Amino acid sequence: MEKSPFKNVDSSKLSLNHIKIWYTSGMGFFTDAYDLFIIGAIIDTLSNAHKYAGLNIPGFTSYLNGPDSAFWTGLLGSSAIITAILGQLLFGFLGDRIGRKTVYGVEASLLALGAFLSGLAPSLPLLILFRSIMGIGIGGDYPISATIMSEYANIKDRGKLIALVFANQGLGSVAAVAVGTISALYLPPDLSWRVMAIIGAIPAATVIYLRRKVPETPRYSLLAKGDVETAKKAASVLGTSIDTSSAVTSKKISFSDFLSKYGKLLIGTAITWTMLDMAFYGTGVYSGPIVSSVLGSTFPKLAAGQVLALGDFQADLAKEIFDGGIPFLVGFFGYFTAVALMDKLGRKLIQTQGFLMMAVLYAVVSFLMVTSGTKVTGFVIPTLAAFSLYALSYFFIDFGPNTTTFVIPAEVYPVRYRTTGHGISAASGKVGAAIATYLFPGLLVSIGVKDILLLLAGLSIIGALLTVAFVREPKDKSLEEASEDEIVSSGGTTVGK
Repeated sequence: MEKSPFKNVDSSKLSLNHIKIWYTSGMGFFTDAYDLFIIGAIIDTLSNAHKYAGLNIPGFTSYLNGPDSAFWTGLLGSSAIITAILGQLLFGFLGDRIGRKTVYGVEASLLALGAFLSGLAPSLPLLILFRSIMGIGIGGDYPISATIMSEYANIKDRGKLIALVFANQGLGSVAAVAVGTISALYLPPDLSWRVMAIIGAIPAATVIYLRRKVPETPRYSLLAKGDVETAKKAASVLGTSIDTSSAVTSKKISFSDFLSKYGKLLIGTAITWTMLDMAFYGTGVYSGPIVSSVLGSTFPKLAAGQVLALGDFQADLAKEIFDGGIPFLVGFFGYFTAVALMDKLGRKLIQTQGFLMMAVLYAVVSFLMVTSGTKVTGFVIPTLAAFSLYALSYFFIDFGPNTTTFVIPAEVYPVRYRTTGHGISAASGKVGAAIATYLFPGLLVSIGVKDILLLLAGLSIIGALLTVAFVREPKDKSLEEASEDEIVSSGGTTVGK
């Protein structure tokens, strides 16, 4: 773009002010990933307490161990994901219409409130309701936090800064494995699951005040609202300034014009996210049962009417939760590998290779499985080696499309539709996640892990092909260049893109 008013912002050096915005933007994703793992641990705790220890948890056992257990398990696992779709679309729309700052902090409040109330729920239906509130907050966090970070970032470090916001998921995953394992080991089941749920509220609650204090971004203030003073104030947060010698704005276009111009790109950012989240959330929420299928259950086979002593049950449950978390611990390193290489390799290459490696690893592990019906009975290689290959898929999920599908939509849409484009893309991902988490309990019974992995391998290949065909590379470009945003003078004369 010629005569960019954001030249100083784009060329600024990485500073502590960028890091402060990263922390403020990132804590919601800590809770997002924490919840992705912890809900599986909660389901394991509530359902297995009756199955193996003979414990009845009023308000929960009758649902999760009754004749409709698959329905209630699927609904519990997917409830927050389903409402996240609403949050992503709603906050994406509001972020462009009334401003990022106006709604920032509301989503964190909903997230923290829902997580806290979940831990106090007296019954499964109310737990599902409170998790649904949390899901709206989680969903709203995606388009707003990603866009705020992208619009404050400099060109050189923009990819890594947006990726770093998302990498809080890695920290959240590690925390969830630790909290889930320790709670299961040392607390009785009717208390441990509540502790697991409530702790998820803490990270989001710490940034509510900070989010309300973040100024509107310089780009939205100047190009969408024409608010020069707020734009200057936002730039000053980074210790720099913007050029206001010429009055410029982003050209207004209708939603139909937006779809006409960016429709193919929207396929690239939305459907690839769908493919990714079907794999990531399906294997993530039900990591425990999948890992048990590979490594074998930590719980012993019991004769009819036999139950474990409470201490033995807690030890076995803690081990199952920890084993289920091992792939997430492997994935932790994938997040930060993506951060380190995002501005060097580019988003498109990282996303494509991630999808392809997921496909290869899913297919290889599936072909190595020996099954009897839907049950995994062994592998043609040592079990630990096969499990290591499966866990490695989490590294390439995170050093791949799980990170890049979050980064790219924050860069390639014009300022007046940036949170909308991101919200639509993220919501498409959560549609895939909701489908997978709802269907997985039934699929584990009907077709088994072997065929599930082959199905996910196919989806990963589709994701790679869509990336190559429909996603464009925003590396080393200003947001206006990457998004092909048409910048005009206040008089309507085109200044540049």
